[in-house]
Amino acid sequence: MKESHPILWPRAIILVDMNAFFASVEQLDYPELRGKPVAVTNGEQGTCMITCSYEARAMGLKTGMRLKQGRKLCPNLIQRPARPQRYAQVSTQIMNALQDITPDVEVFSVDEAFLDVTHCQHLLGNPADIARMVQHKVWEVSRLPCSVGVSGDKTTAKYAAKLIKPEGLTIIPPQETRARLRSVPVTELSGIAQGIGNFLAQYDVHTCGDMEKLPLSVLTRRFGNLGHRIWHMCQGEDPEPVHTQVAPPKSMGHGKIMPPNTKDRQIIYTYLMHMSEKLAKRLRQHHMEASEFFIGLRTDLDWLGDTMRCELPTNDGKHLVKLCYQFLKQHWHGEGVYQVQITALDPKDAGHQLDLFGKESRKQDMLNAVMDDINTRYGEFAVAPSRMLNRSTMPNVIAPAWKPAGHRQTI
Repeated sequence: MKESHPILWPRAIILVDMNAFFASVEQLDYPELRGKPVAVTNGEQGTCMITCSYEARAMGLKTGMRLKQGRKLCPNLIQRPARPQRYAQVSTQIMNALQDITPDVEVFSVDEAFLDVTHCQHLLGNPADIARMVQHKVWEVSRLPCSVGVSGDKTTAKYAAKLIKPEGLTIIPPQETRARLRSVPVTELSGIAQGIGNFLAQYDVHTCGDMEKLPLSVLTRRFGNLGHRIWHMCQGEDPEPVHTQVAPPKSMGHGKIMPPNTKDRQIIYTYLMHMSEKLAKRLRQHHMEASEFFIGLRTDLDWLGDTMRCELPTNDGKHLVKLCYQFLKQHWHGEGVYQVQITALDPKDAGHQLDLFGKESRKQDMLNAVMDDINTRYGEFAVAPSRMLNRSTMPNVIAPAWKPAGHRQTI
């Protein structure tokens, strides 16, 4: 098909989006699942669908739906326990292979990547040709399908990638972006969630075309630099570059879904202890520590949460467990809990400044290091504090922001 747009674009961005990634890996590894409705859950006991195959989606199922509800819509649904290590392995193969096309690759998540192919056009052809090359490369190394969006900026490329699934290829040339986005609701763009959407609605901005009548100053006054980007995103001119380096995390946390409406204080406390130890281990793994932690419980109505502080920066689980105990005592009053979360809000390189109890601190650091070495060799929590004996047996899930290198390589 003859291309209607210029061969060379001033800027060319590709977004690769793996189709129903976890479910597709299951169907790849287990051929008997191909062509059948599959739901991936967090272990055999999982009650919530992490993702589902397109065969299941055709029956009305979607990510985040309860398994019980899914079975009502699709009685022949096949449940598969998630295998995070396998998904991470396949993701790494794909992301490494994309480097063969351009070095300018930003791993956006475990199943998405941005490629800046602006400087590849003379060598590889026009953006449409390169996009087809990308799809072929992904299939070659993984035997998995992907959808691809191509445009002159990151936001429009990401929007384009979700228009045709599975195995879609959507091209929106830079000179057409403003017209193509004009009637698109602003909340359809990545990064504009309902909160920002509600703010824009106060100014009668519902579609990207409506943004043209809103002064840029209104957004920058409310959101700062983000407001500047939002305004340009809706014009199809997102200025955000493709980031090839994994930046140090602004936060680092762990959470876990609980049995619905849990009201047993000891069970809630055990879940918080479990997440505290996981977070502490992850901080130590990256030679980081923190002094401010968000601790939260998701209830029927909302999150119960607060920022708790340690006197000194730490990566020791027992200090985090103490914060969790204080949090429960101060903030939880018997509400039914569905999920727990603990997040380090200010992770920074561990300075190892010794306090007045320096000798005791060094002893604990050595103990933690030995425990981490054993657990790395024999499996997570092969050795653990006795307070962890009653922890949840639910397996880990891969972090949504997982990347094959750096701080976010966490399962």
